Amino acid sequence: MRYVTAMLISLGIITILASPAQAKLVSKNIEYRDGDAVMEGYLVYDDAKQGKRPGVLVVHEWMGLGPYAMTRADQLAELGYIAFAADIYGKGIRPKDAAEAGQFAGKYKADRKLLRSRVNAAFTVLKNQELTDPAKTAAIGYCFGGTTVLELARSGAELSGVVSFHGGLDTPSPQDAKNIKGKVLALHGADDPFVKAQDVAAFQDEMRNAGVDWYFVSYGNAVHSFTNPGSGNDPKKGAAYNEKADKRSWKAMKSFFKEIFGEK
Repeated sequence: MRYVTAMLISLGIITILASPAQAKLVSKNIEYRDGDAVMEGYLVYDDAKQGKRPGVLVVHEWMGLGPYAMTRADQLAELGYIAFAADIYGKGIRPKDAAEAGQFAGKYKADRKLLRSRVNAAFTVLKNQELTDPAKTAAIGYCFGGTTVLELARSGAELSGVVSFHGGLDTPSPQDAKNIKGKVLALHGADDPFVKAQDVAAFQDEMRNAGVDWYFVSYGNAVHSFTNPGSGNDPKKGAAYNEKADKRSWKAMKSFFKEIFGEK
């Protein structure tokens, strides 16, 4: 599906005609709070599907909630899930460039308690939707969002599973992995210069020591941000799109969801 346009985002509603059943995706912006902070996330689902369905939280990369994360949410809705794209930074707060994005992401990575609070607030919005089956929930995240969904799991959230796409794997509290209730899938670029080999080893030890049911997939010739076409195509910069890794990782996520949600 094409990237969500600015006009559709501002309207908050999008309708996509599909095959014979005339299915359509319905979306809306939802304002919510974490303490005094105001956020605005993006909810989307297929209204041709009847009844409750698994809910998937989507957490954005370091540039904040925008077309990329929202498009991923749309794709999840097309698969039959209800998806909510979280807003970690706050309503209307978006970095203007990479330098500012680094400052925003750094703020939350340095304060994992705050990061966990922000992502749990978004997760609560998803769970409370009428169409969400609260017994079947997951979270996926990209780059900064990958770090975030792992922290959501470490916080003890009632999740069936989480998926990190090229996310940071480090944490100041590896002992909190004992709180993880669902399964964990980490999808990693084998040549990612921003996630060091020692971080990978520490993450795997963390999962083992806590007895977590986890998977780790490393994609050859892939660097950071390998799922995002907006990252360009020059691996020498450390972040670049890799079409094969993108397709393979999305397929891995779908297989993971079938497992954790008990789908055939």
